[in-house]
Amino acid sequence: MVRKIIHINEEKCNGCGLCAAACHEGAIGMVNGKAKLLRDDYCDGLGDCLPTCPTGAISFVEREAAAYDEGAVLENKKKKMQSEGGAVSGGCPGSRARKLDRQETQQPEHAMEAVPSLLRQWPVQIKLAPVNAPYFDGASLLVAADCTAYAYGNFHQDFIRGKVTLIGCPKLDSVDYSEKLTEIIRQNDIRSLTIVRMEVPCCGGIEHAAVTALKNSGKFIPWQVVTISTDGRILEKLKEKQGGNHRQPSLSGYVSRFGV
Repeated sequence: MVRKIIHINEEKCNGCGLCAAACHEGAIGMVNGKAKLLRDDYCDGLGDCLPTCPTGAISFVEREAAAYDEGAVLENKKKKMQSEGGAVSGGCPGSRARKLDRQETQQPEHAMEAVPSLLRQWPVQIKLAPVNAPYFDGASLLVAADCTAYAYGNFHQDFIRGKVTLIGCPKLDSVDYSEKLTEIIRQNDIRSLTIVRMEVPCCGGIEHAAVTALKNSGKFIPWQVVTISTDGRILEKLKEKQGGNHRQPSLSGYVSRFGV
């Protein structure tokens, strides 16, 4: 079948290994000091590895390739963990079940009033949003992963306030967000771009789509990336103060984000 899959330019690869660490499917490995796509059927085509690469060695291509095989991925993980003496756990790290312990506090009675929504437009799903709409004129654009608003308690006040909001999940939506986001940025007077993502690897897809869209739009606007932890903390604000279509986030930011 012909499908979207990653391509690694070995001449550009510096052997840092960040892409292999970010690929939760185990599709990328280090061979002779270079990153290599080990098996086509291990690559889900989401591109979690792309935003981690400091040299731009990884890109998407469409070519004849075996279909993504989740069963084969899980079996490979099982064998690897057994050989390392670890417990077996399958699936994407972002879908792994965990309990979050919260300390509930008693709110004063006057604080129990309904909090108004700060959402400024509809629809909010990237797939449903029009490319041209009056609310995009002069807007500060927020592109957020679906889960961020649930994980971060003050999401409306800290992120939605004063912005036009678009949301999506690269793990669940089988579309390339970068194409529509490119046209939204290119065809409208967008003043700034804020990307809010979760810490889980699969959320790298929405960051990559938004940054790629900004680059492909040919515009030069301020932008930043904010990473939220699964327990609702801001882990990092990676800000490009001058922003733009040809600047890239620093390697130090990615090293901090992915904990390597």
